[in-house]
Amino acid sequence: MMSVPRFWRNTKARYRMIGRRCRRCGQVYFPPRNLCRRCRRRGELEEVQLSGRGEVYSFTVIRTPPVGFERSAPYVMALVKLEEGPMVTAQLADVEPEEVRIGMKVRSVFRKIQEDGEAGLIYYGFKFVPVEGEHDVQGE
Repeated sequence: MMSVPRFWRNTKARYRMIGRRCRRCGQVYFPPRNLCRRCRRRGELEEVQLSGRGEVYSFTVIRTPPVGFERSAPYVMALVKLEEGPMVTAQLADVEPEEVRIGMKVRSVFRKIQEDGEAGLIYYGFKFVPVEGEHDVQGE
C-alpha cells in the first residue's frame, strides 16, 4: 500500500476519475500528471472529468491472488482504454471470467477494493463493469 499522505493527495483522481488534458496538444492523462510527455514544459495541463467509459484492451484472469484478495478469486484484471484515450489497469466486476472479451464495452463504478483487517481502513476506488447487455453478446 502507498503512504497515507500520498493516498489523500490522490483521492480526487481515485474517487472521481479526474485526469488532466494538455491544452496545447489535447493529450489526456490518467492518473493525472504534472507535465505533458509530448509538449514537455510548453504544455499546459488542465483538470478534466473523465467519462469512465471505455473498452477492454487486454485482460488476465487471476486465479492465485495476492494476500488480501483470496475471497475474490478468480477475478479479472483488465487494461481498459478509456474513451478519452488513457489506458487504465483495473478489476472487472459483475462479469464471469469466461464472458470477458477484447473490445467489450465497460464503464467505471465505485466499489470496495480492500480493507486492512476487520477494524482497519476500507479502501474504495473504481472497477469496471460491462455496459448493460454487453456481456450477453457472444463471438462478435
